[in-house]
Amino acid sequence: MTGLVGYSKRRGMPSERAARNLRLAAILVPALIGLVASAMLLVDYVRPIPVFCEEGGGCDVVKRTAFAWIGPVPTPAVGLFGFIVCAGLALARGPLVRLVLAMAASFGALFAVVLLSYQMQIGAYCIFCMFADVSMVALAAAAWWRVRSKWDVPAWSAESFASLGAIVLAVGVPLATGALRTPKIEVPQVIVAERARTPKGQTTVVDFVDFECPFCRMTHEALAPLLEQRKDRLRIVRKQVPLRMHPHAMDAARAACCGEKLGRGDAMTDALFKAPVDDLTPDGCEKIAQSVGLSLDAYKRCVSDPGTDARIKADTEEFRAAKAHGLPTIWIDDQRIEGAQPAEILKSVLDDALARAGS
Repeated sequence: MTGLVGYSKRRGMPSERAARNLRLAAILVPALIGLVASAMLLVDYVRPIPVFCEEGGGCDVVKRTAFAWIGPVPTPAVGLFGFIVCAGLALARGPLVRLVLAMAASFGALFAVVLLSYQMQIGAYCIFCMFADVSMVALAAAAWWRVRSKWDVPAWSAESFASLGAIVLAVGVPLATGALRTPKIEVPQVIVAERARTPKGQTTVVDFVDFECPFCRMTHEALAPLLEQRKDRLRIVRKQVPLRMHPHAMDAARAACCGEKLGRGDAMTDALFKAPVDDLTPDGCEKIAQSVGLSLDAYKRCVSDPGTDARIKADTEEFRAAKAHGLPTIWIDDQRIEGAQPAEILKSVLDDALARAGS
């Protein structure tokens, strides 16, 4: 009898371990998927050119929405932090840890559902966002199951060490890949032509703008001081792309063209971006023109000149020829920057281009 009991226990041990590993996988697998997806997204949010996401696809669209940033912090960074916390709690022990994990994952899942709903609302889907969001929902469900079942990973076990290694790889591999991989960029002929007009030793900055575009306004606020500090080594070209969805964009584009033609291009651009959007009317633009020192008569003649609209049309056609997908789009020599970017990214790209131009 003793032999049979021992045999039964020995036969039961593998099944108990398998059940324990299955419970761990229920939490760890969603966490790992979320970590990988969030790390890949973070790379593409902080780099001016996407490494993992398809340019012009759903990721690009979502990246330009209000949900892409929480204040100055990119949303994927918040998601990555959340998944790291949840993965760590999954390996910790005790009833309080289990409850904290369930509550934290539930909060993340609620936010994930909001993000998924927003993607459905705008009709644009970011595949990595969806992986991260669905994983957080699954993680919350598994965390509450853990609370109810009252199970933990054995301390200092092979499973805990293997899980810790998987967490490090899930974060480290995408971040390292993003840091080392250089996206292949095809420089459009429009940009090549502008660079050919730039004196040797200078860097070309081609900025496609819409003065009513909120992300263009954000980018200008970050970029303008950087350009001013380096203006002696830059050739700045602004091309007007007033979007039809913005009622005041065309009037502002005419004002910018005339400011440039009359010798006050930088001052007019800065004033138009700083002015409230509702002031970018024909009358409002006249006041802005006067405020930067333009002759009102000369300004009015320029605005009514058919050549001004022809210039804007040509700029818009060049935007399409450059195969740009959205605004803002900025080329700094052969580096393309799409979407609103923090000043740190803009500074890094500018300084790299200037270093190459001076070498």
